[in-house]
Order: sequence, then structure tokens, then C-alpha cells
Amino acid sequence: MARMHDYSFGQVTVDGHLETRDVIVLPTRVVREWWRRDGHGLVLEDLEAVLDELPARLIVGTGAHGRLHPDPATLEELHRRGIEVEAMPTADAVERYGALDPAVTAAALHLTC
Repeated sequence: MARMHDYSFGQVTVDGHLETRDVIVLPTRVVREWWRRDGHGLVLEDLEAVLDELPARLIVGTGAHGRLHPDPATLEELHRRGIEVEAMPTADAVERYGALDPAVTAAALHLTC
């Protein structure tokens, strides 16, 4: 299971590897260079490649200044699928992820603004 620490604007360390692009951390793997259709939005399509791997909880890091905004319809669909979503600035998201069980938690992190 992945461990995250040392977030600062534009970077976070995941399992000893410095990530400098947005990233998704799943219980069994890390998806590097995560790209979204709209850089400051989050829609279901942006999670399509990992939807079947998402555990019961998803922590969304909305950036250093909270500029990434999850689409309400996406949050509703994830909830319908039994996935609890918490969205917060990325520094808080990294801290929150660290307080949870990584076996049942994923994180989707916007590392910049």
C-alpha cells in the first residue's frame, strides 16, 4: 500500500518517489501523470481508467489553493457506486490519506494551483 508525505506546491512523495505531476494513488498501484479533460475540473471521465479499482473512499486533493472542482454529478455517481468522496486542498488531502487505511482508500491529487 502506498504512503504519501512531503507535499509542497507541485510535488509530493509517494512510496519514496517524488511525483511532480498530478497522481492517483490506489491501494494496489500508482497512476502517474494523471490528466483531466478540464485541468481544474473533475468529471467521471477523468476517473474512467480506475473506476473499477476505486475502493470505498476517495480523497480528492483540489490543489494548493483548492482550484480543482469536482463536478456534482460525478460526486453523485461515485456515491451511487458506494464510494465516499472527500475533497479538500491537497496538503490536507495528503494528511487525511495518511490517517486512513490505504487498503480501502484512494487519492486523486492535483499538485499545483
